[in-house]
Amino acid sequence: MTEQQAVQLFKCLADATRLQIVKSLKEKPLYVELLAERLERTPSTISFHLKKLEEAGLVESRKEQYYAVYALNESALNDRIIDIICEKSAQENDQMQREALYRQKVLDTFMEYGKLKSIPVQRKKKRIILEKIGESFEKGKIYPEREVNIIIADYHDDFCTLRRDLISEGIMERDGRGYWLTDEEQEENS
Repeated sequence: MTEQQAVQLFKCLADATRLQIVKSLKEKPLYVELLAERLERTPSTISFHLKKLEEAGLVESRKEQYYAVYALNESALNDRIIDIICEKSAQENDQMQREALYRQKVLDTFMEYGKLKSIPVQRKKKRIILEKIGESFEKGKIYPEREVNIIIADYHDDFCTLRRDLISEGIMERDGRGYWLTDEEQEENS
């Protein structure tokens, strides 16, 4: 199911009358007049809603003598909501490109010749800079504090602040043995 079809399906089911129609058709196929009588609506109202349900692919119609009989298209309802949500979005690639451009813009603004000109104040921008610094560390390796300071000092003289920020942002962890990239950061860098 495409994203557009999912949107149309959810919009369609967001109406109480349409939901009642779907429930009625779940029991058995019905024609407009019988649905109108069951739901205490006018045939024109039922026809309007059936048209919307048909456009969304939830119901199908077939001719029987003078009447159109409507039946539920159960295959359209077999998709689980989680599957619909997890399906790749058409805009996902565009969003990833915008994020990559933003990231590069931040790096270009705050870094020059591989050195950090200044530490960003805005958390989102600082996170991008810290992730860039985190790329200098090998995954799975435990670093002594002195080595961490030397690596960070290659970017900026205020290595104490940056080291503390790497820890607080969860990019690195530390204990008595030393410092290392977190599992989350290792996965992003691989």
